[in-house]
Amino acid sequence: MTFPVIGVVGGGQLARMMAPPAVALGFELRVLAEAPDVSAVAVVAKAPVGNYKDLDTLREFARGVDVLTFDHEHVPSEHLQALIGEGVNVQPRPDALINAQDKLVMRAAIERLGLPNPAWAAVTSVADIAAFGETHGWPVVLKMPRGGYDGKGVKVLRTVEDAEAAADWFDAMNPLLVEEMVAFSRELSALVARTPSGESRPWPVAESIQVDGVCDEVIAPAPSLPPEVVAQAQAAALRIADELGVTGVMAAELFETPGRAPGFLINELAMRPHNTGHWTMDGAVTGQFEQHLRAVLDLPLGDTSALGGIVVMKNFLGGANQDLFGAYPTALAAEPTVKVHSYGKSVRPGRKIGHVNVVGSAGDDVTAVRARATTVANIIRDGK
Repeated sequence: MTFPVIGVVGGGQLARMMAPPAVALGFELRVLAEAPDVSAVAVVAKAPVGNYKDLDTLREFARGVDVLTFDHEHVPSEHLQALIGEGVNVQPRPDALINAQDKLVMRAAIERLGLPNPAWAAVTSVADIAAFGETHGWPVVLKMPRGGYDGKGVKVLRTVEDAEAAADWFDAMNPLLVEEMVAFSRELSALVARTPSGESRPWPVAESIQVDGVCDEVIAPAPSLPPEVVAQAQAAALRIADELGVTGVMAAELFETPGRAPGFLINELAMRPHNTGHWTMDGAVTGQFEQHLRAVLDLPLGDTSALGGIVVMKNFLGGANQDLFGAYPTALAAEPTVKVHSYGKSVRPGRKIGHVNVVGSAGDDVTAVRARATTVANIIRDGK
């Protein structure tokens, strides 16, 4: 009996966090790394360095793997189509992945499915942006359809003059995406997983808190979210996954919009494990990384129920402290129930270098659980 070999394109922290469940299940994980010092290299036995934009490199990496999956969404679709034509089992398929690669494609898909979308348009000029602003009101949000993440490639335009000042964006990419500036109460994440044969499961809908465009904290389940909004958000994410043929984990990032039916709008999609799902590693029966491996191999999916009454995930970014391990004695002593996940990255200001999870009981106060997570994250970041 042989166990499957899973190839992951990209050697970031998501690939790194697939390694423990792969080991537990007996799978072999291989990673195509961008550089010899990226996160996953230290924990995966076979991690050749190569350019994921080069088809021959992808072909060589795909030899001997049972399924090819991803740490990021940036592999060219035409290369993935070529691999599929040569018999490589690519999951998710490029027809699904394009909805995470290109925000214009995603917006059109959400509209086609009749799901809650902000007002949006493809624009090719400052005049187009101005016309959109006149129709839907200022401010508006301008986005680069491809390549943006963690707040990059996004600009808020408050006036026509702001649009004129952003005209150079059209030199980098054309068309661009413009959207209404949504009035929302908070951001949510509806995380689901789906297998190639069509089995799918949602996790509880979580609240995500962003700071400077970067996910800072996640609370699951989202406190005080009306049950009907939970049900509709999960149903929307499951329908997207099914209709678009998604396999593996998918995160639907949402704006909560009380008073605007159905209570949320879809912001973005990610076709892979996601920062807003890191809480599941310690806070759900089946974490997102194990579930992703199960899903892409078309194995039965695991239970997604939350453990405890409240789970908080807190990212820690690079700060003053370069000696992360040196802070562990103080951090771990401060909160013995906290689980620390470090990504093996060098410390740079503002860079995501790890996260902590705290699983609270049903009677715990959300504010107190958040404070426990923040205490540990801050000690590691600051060294005290």
